[in-house]
Amino acid sequence: MNRFGEEAVAQRKRTIRGILLLVAVAAVFLAGRYSMVMQHPILKADNFENLSYAYNEIINGYLEGAEGKKLIDGAVEGMVASLEDPYSVYLTGEAGKAYMESYEDHFVGIGVEVREEDGAFIIEKVIEGAPAKKAGVKDHDTIVAVDGQAAKGMASDKLLGMVRGKEGTTVKLTLLRAGAGQPIELSVKRGSVPIKTVEYDMKANGIGQITIERFADKTGDEFDKALEALTAKGMKGLLLDLRGNPGGLLDPTIQIASRFLPKGEKILQVVGKDGKHVVTHKSEEEKPLKLPISILVDGHTASSSEVLTAALKEKAGATVIGEKTYGKGIVQQFTQLNDGSVLKITKAQWRTPAGSWIHKKGIEPTTTVEPPAYTLLPSLPTGLSLQNGDYGDQVKTAEQMLKVLGYLPGEAGGVFDDAMELAVERFQRSQSLPETGIVNDKTAYRMTTLLAERYNNEDPQRKKAEEMLKAATADTVK
Repeated sequence: MNRFGEEAVAQRKRTIRGILLLVAVAAVFLAGRYSMVMQHPILKADNFENLSYAYNEIINGYLEGAEGKKLIDGAVEGMVASLEDPYSVYLTGEAGKAYMESYEDHFVGIGVEVREEDGAFIIEKVIEGAPAKKAGVKDHDTIVAVDGQAAKGMASDKLLGMVRGKEGTTVKLTLLRAGAGQPIELSVKRGSVPIKTVEYDMKANGIGQITIERFADKTGDEFDKALEALTAKGMKGLLLDLRGNPGGLLDPTIQIASRFLPKGEKILQVVGKDGKHVVTHKSEEEKPLKLPISILVDGHTASSSEVLTAALKEKAGATVIGEKTYGKGIVQQFTQLNDGSVLKITKAQWRTPAGSWIHKKGIEPTTTVEPPAYTLLPSLPTGLSLQNGDYGDQVKTAEQMLKVLGYLPGEAGGVFDDAMELAVERFQRSQSLPETGIVNDKTAYRMTTLLAERYNNEDPQRKKAEEMLKAATADTVK
């Protein structure tokens, strides 16, 4: 969640680099080993001799040969795994790179969201301001080939790997587009693709809605811009949607909380190992914004999003609507090493302004509102082909989807029978899809899309929040 000071990070890099270097050269520079032991007492541990011995035996004697870096990575992974902490990890190669990129406000690529459908790859969305948008790629284009290599039947990881690449290089896409007689060829120069973590909208009755997907480097700045825009439009109450937000960095979380709390007001406490080191984070805001706030949460609202929820609930009088939050009350510190690997380990607890530790407990909403049952249905996998005579959980999920959409009477029993086949055909007919009676990727995608649209219209949690904010803003006006 939190990245500590730059100097502290640099010091940790030097320390870890020294330890790993020692392991790699222990057999050759014995005197150097003792020198390092003096600097790093951890190396005095009895079992370090076992590690050094095993490394040298494998490097010098293993029949098939071994790569030193893989051995070191494996050793570090083993150490972290021994903690039995799901939040402490060691990430190497592309995994480490992807982790660091997840906190940035951009990545290098062409900027398209792609879904797989019956072996074909369809561009679901072209990101605004991305290279693909500038090159003329459009939503719903089908990728026929990448750099002349046919995409049909290609593994999705391979296709995405071919599309992404080094900044400034070019990828040639062959696309099928509705209404175009022939495939279209476009050359797209890979470049910076913006990543937005905040969305906002002005609702009726002066209610401004801000949705935060996660907390990354620029999330605080994005939030400030959203707040400024909504305030300029006359916002009277704020609906803050943190549903599904897994957390992220602590600094932007503190920045956002500060906007609503007066200077000196406590936001959270970070309590280190053995409770000996406690850091209290307080607001620095001279002129906090005062208005009714409702926060939407669910069982996937975790970590930094719980920090923000607790701070605004306890110190800004915010109402919390939805379901109990996930309950992650611990803080991880991550360090990127020289080779790009990332070491992330749990370093502290965090506590709410009132001193509560919500780990594995979560935050109870002020008003509990359950989502519709169909939102809990599992997704149907790609490459699907369900037909008459099939049975099992996937069939049951498809039945439940069709039942909610009004195409299948009766109960979902998990058996694809004649009634199910007729229901699928009716659905396909209504959506101008081929009437095969088979649930394939195209049919499953359309069912899922309609359910998402239905939920967006119904959304009882959002409607309850809007109702409460409307009443609160009316009271404020009086």
